[in-house]
Amino acid sequence: MRLIVGLHRSPPPGTVATVGNFDGVHLGHRHLIHTLAREGERLGWPVTVVLFEPQPLEYFLKERAPARLTCLREKLAQFKGLPVDQVVVLRFNWKLAALPAWDFIERVLAKGLKVKHLVVGEDFRFGRNREGDFALLKAAGVRYRFEVSAAPTFALDGMRVSSTRIREALAQGDLKLAQALLGRPYSMCGRVIAGRKRGREFGFPTANLNLQRLRSPVCGVFAVTVQGVADRPWPGVANVGVRPTVERGSRVLLEVHLFDFTGELYGRYLEVFFHHKLRDELKFPTVAALRAQIQKDAAVARKLLQL
Repeated sequence: MRLIVGLHRSPPPGTVATVGNFDGVHLGHRHLIHTLAREGERLGWPVTVVLFEPQPLEYFLKERAPARLTCLREKLAQFKGLPVDQVVVLRFNWKLAALPAWDFIERVLAKGLKVKHLVVGEDFRFGRNREGDFALLKAAGVRYRFEVSAAPTFALDGMRVSSTRIREALAQGDLKLAQALLGRPYSMCGRVIAGRKRGREFGFPTANLNLQRLRSPVCGVFAVTVQGVADRPWPGVANVGVRPTVERGSRVLLEVHLFDFTGELYGRYLEVFFHHKLRDELKFPTVAALRAQIQKDAAVARKLLQL
């Protein structure tokens, strides 16, 4: 899979493409990409996914934007398991935000990528003030000689699969529903960074992960498994939050305690899979009370993970 950042280099000779955020790379996104891949096979052109970084709402709303399900690296990892030949990442800034819809079609789709067939969601909007829609794309396709088709809404058991619905499920602690909509357990990745080693004082050393998100879609204490530690998923318990008992900051952290693990993890890139929510994050009156609760959390997590 080829990664193209911007369209400054020589464009590919032609492609079938789709454009969007693809936050979560959920079942609906996968269905759209497989639909696109069939068109690519029919026409003999590579499959291209066009993304924006940051996501548009992150650019406009900053910290008030919806919590991001997947960072760019996580999206790319998911695309590698799909029939995607190349991913084009466009920097979303004031210049792109102010670009009229018709100019976006001409510069990015027609001349930049030389699109031969475009597949988008039925509710896809783009361009300055979201003025572009499916009807405009169809009209542009006539002028620039590319086909346009709409991927129908993808539903699971009568429920529309969307990034918004997954965020709602995660916020409610419904990891089972989130997993069903994603087609896999929800996970977050990050590199292990140095912490204050407070967990070791409690007898529960933790790996602290840099989330690379403005906000987290999950918060609380979870039973988890971790990839990147050994040649198998490693069980543990994780806390996502601001650690109100021992910290005064507001930065959200992901801390993972790995059961029965000894070794150094600094610098490792780990993927944490969330299987069961145990409780919300709480502020305890004393450190001793926090230590006692962590022991209870670990015991429950071991039981849920069948250790």
